[in-house]
Amino acid sequence: MKLARPQSKDISIVMPCLNEIKTVGECVDIASKYIKDHNLNGEVIVVDNGSTDGSGAEAKAHGAVVIRESRKGYGSAIRKGLKYSAGAVVVIGDCDTTYDFSDLDGFYYWITDSGYDMVIGNRFARKMEKGAMPFTHNIGVKFLSLAGRIAFKTDVYDFHCGLRSISRTALEKVRYGTIGMEFATEMIAEASRHDLSIHQIPIDLKTCKYERRSKLNAVRDGIRHLTYIIRERL
Repeated sequence: MKLARPQSKDISIVMPCLNEIKTVGECVDIASKYIKDHNLNGEVIVVDNGSTDGSGAEAKAHGAVVIRESRKGYGSAIRKGLKYSAGAVVVIGDCDTTYDFSDLDGFYYWITDSGYDMVIGNRFARKMEKGAMPFTHNIGVKFLSLAGRIAFKTDVYDFHCGLRSISRTALEKVRYGTIGMEFATEMIAEASRHDLSIHQIPIDLKTCKYERRSKLNAVRDGIRHLTYIIRERL
């Protein structure tokens, strides 16, 4: 992946964002506190993917670096954030309070201290908070993860976990091209192609603190993931 900035920081925390004004500020605060508490030279990057509710301004007010990506899509937003990151380790996480940015040790130190290229969270390894993942989503993720494990010869159990990290050296090797939710699968597929080492850690999944409309469409996004898997294997 062609990166736009030279490495100058220990960690970059990248958050894709679309209309998350109620939660983005809190997530930025927690992530920034993690960086400060661990005496790291870091940055929090919020990629505003066309928000209409002032999410970008809210994130900036809380100290985040705000980058705008006009091309809609989960993959588009993350790819933009990765491109402009400057950390030796880049952590990716949704800014909707479903993931805990105060507990990133595994995502950082398994790379810096143990030499892994990528760390993926496994939401199924712990009991999820009630209502955090709809039943249809639960079944869909497990099925698509199984298909991904077979197709890409990997043991990653939770292909779609939104909390993960990657080393800068690994980023420089991979080539990403998807723009939607299937980007989560592409990250693992590319890691497999380039023989990158992946470590999996159990994580908690919480319900969003505020009532909101989910951006995930189980049928549409499931088809996108499955289409990507089939296309890549053929």
